[in-house]
Amino acid sequence: MKPIIACCGLDCAACEARIATIADDDEMRVSVVEKWKTQYNSPDISIEMINCTGCTEPGVKLSHCPECEIRKCALSKGFLTCAECEILGTCETVKFVHQYTSEALENLKSLQ
Repeated sequence: MKPIIACCGLDCAACEARIATIADDDEMRVSVVEKWKTQYNSPDISIEMINCTGCTEPGVKLSHCPECEIRKCALSKGFLTCAECEILGTCETVKFVHQYTSEALENLKSLQ
């Protein structure tokens, strides 16, 4: 599967929400909801929220995407991803993703 790198460096192609959306698989959406309720401490997440084609791809986005500070910052600078930004290594906005998911930073570095 070819990677689809989000603004922050996460691989959208590997995201269960995107996979469920592309496959239009409601059973998978239910599974994602149950997992994410616990994983992200989000008891209000619903199956209707599990629709996303990927951060940088055309189409529907997760409800959080319009509020995502990382995505808003990249788009405001005209960037597809944070890989284009000169302060990637010291950026406080994207830092929290990279401290928990080091492969996201590596994905961005591979785009530079």
